[in-house]
Amino acid sequence: MKLFNFVGMALLCLSFSSIKAQDLRDLRAKPDTIISLEKEQPLNIKTIRPVVPKLNLEVDYWKHWTTFGINLNQASFNEYWSGGGVGSIAVGLNANHKSDYTKDNFNFVTEVDLRYGKLKNNKQIAKKNNDRIFWDNKLSYKLSSNWALYTSITFESQFDEGYKYKTENGKDTIDYVENSFMAPGYLTESLGLEYKPSNEFSLRFGTGTARQTFILDDRVKPLSAEAYFARFGKYPFPEEPTRNEERYGVKKVGGSFANALAFQLTANLDKNFTDKLNVKARYNLFADYEKFSDPKHRLDVTVTAKVTRTINVNLNGIMVYDTDIISKVQLSQSLAMGIVYSLPR
Repeated sequence: MKLFNFVGMALLCLSFSSIKAQDLRDLRAKPDTIISLEKEQPLNIKTIRPVVPKLNLEVDYWKHWTTFGINLNQASFNEYWSGGGVGSIAVGLNANHKSDYTKDNFNFVTEVDLRYGKLKNNKQIAKKNNDRIFWDNKLSYKLSSNWALYTSITFESQFDEGYKYKTENGKDTIDYVENSFMAPGYLTESLGLEYKPSNEFSLRFGTGTARQTFILDDRVKPLSAEAYFARFGKYPFPEEPTRNEERYGVKKVGGSFANALAFQLTANLDKNFTDKLNVKARYNLFADYEKFSDPKHRLDVTVTAKVTRTINVNLNGIMVYDTDIISKVQLSQSLAMGIVYSLPR
């Protein structure tokens, strides 16, 4: 009896489950094969063109650098000072400007270097200790990565009169004028090849170079042997008493102009060894084709160490060998601290 009841209950449960499963299948929604009975509408896309303002951007092919500064040096002693020494004051002014234009294979560089300084020792005449006008212009066309064809024109002179001094009756006096503005003055044109492996160094080979020398001050022009003897009490060339004194390559008595054709070699270095130490040097060799074995040499070196943004220490050295002036090596050296302002900062 119990077995019969158990079987009956099992059949009843299976029947109920079957009916419930059937009802759930009937309730499921069948997916439609047609999503929409409406016709597809064409897309209406409008083209939008945004307004872009004109910026008027232009490429600037120029670069400019300018520095100018002043150096001061002073020393004084009272009348009771027994340690030796002479009171003095020195003032130096300098300015430098460089502009560079580069477009494609063409390059133009102009550089101006101006220097002037005076030194005044106690009970002596104020004397200049630095005086230079230098203006160099160079146009080049690049032939390869390191070589270029160039042409240049350079002007050199000084601002002020330079004197030779002598002592008379224990006092410092002027003997005669050694040089002045445009006495001498040099204008040099050069054509040749330039080797420039980097922006820090360049070397020019000026195979076609001409230099004009000007002496526009009558006090500096060449003298006759008689006039030289009257001024200095001796002949300029004792072995040739009738030969006149040549001045700066000008041979004609009273002459004011001379022209020379030469080979010129010019090396330029401008290198920052650290962010506070810069070395700038320029070496020039000028070999007159008429006196090729006796070339002229000039080396200018400036070492600049930054103390602050506006205070620098400068070490300057100059070496000159020019037999048209004197058959000796001329050397000049100066060390100074000063205020320097640079643009751009």
